[in-house]
Amino acid sequence: MDLKLADKKVFISGSTAGIGYAIAERFLKEGAEVILNGRTIEGVTKAVENLKSSTGNSKVSGVAADFSKVEEINKLIEEISEVDILINNTGIFEPKAFLEIPDEDWFRFFEINVMSGVRLSRHFLPKMLTKNWGRIIFISSESGVFIPDEMVHYGMTKTAQIAVSRGLAELTKGTDVTVNTILPGPTKSRGVGAFIEDLAKSNNSSTKEVESDFFKNMRPTSLIQRFATVEEVADTVVYFSSPLASATNGAAIRAEGGLVKSIL
Repeated sequence: MDLKLADKKVFISGSTAGIGYAIAERFLKEGAEVILNGRTIEGVTKAVENLKSSTGNSKVSGVAADFSKVEEINKLIEEISEVDILINNTGIFEPKAFLEIPDEDWFRFFEINVMSGVRLSRHFLPKMLTKNWGRIIFISSESGVFIPDEMVHYGMTKTAQIAVSRGLAELTKGTDVTVNTILPGPTKSRGVGAFIEDLAKSNNSSTKEVESDFFKNMRPTSLIQRFATVEEVADTVVYFSSPLASATNGAAIRAEGGLVKSIL
């Protein structure tokens, strides 16, 4: 299927590894121009070179910016005038008991996971509306609906992303600009993979046993009973970023393996 992305310019926050990197790779294979982002110039440079090699598409560049620092976000915005597609992917997570989460963590999670997308959307959305075409995608999570008791602060930010996305979609009424949210389920990204490996070592068990136990005891409603791959999530994101998905706007699109049991 031709997703008609060959002439589109894409910016993906937090895209030197994990889901963001897989999204970048998929866009590049479709012929799009991609701008990566990571916290360090070294990480960005390495990802750019790796993607050029794996996709054969040289239309990839990168900008380093730490989304916990407003001055670095402002500098990034100054460097990128406009894009056709914005993927708000950057984010952090950390399992922590509610009673142990200090105020500082709540603010830090909101600043990075929510305000990153707010600031980028505030910059790029008006330009999309002016040219009457654009896509904004927020990478939220099933945790925005199925709030995990082991990291309530993370779930809060994922719910907030859904709300912001829907609100921005209301501003696109009657145009060819869309704003949607993707809700991945548990996904074997770099961070999750490392977490599983650490847990396996501490419990003197295999990663396969840890994964099986996770879905048996912590996410028993999952229908696929496994972690999704970053490529599976990326395929969903790229399709809904394409011109072919023009009738989908203001939606929270699931890629969570059937974990959330409601039909809507």
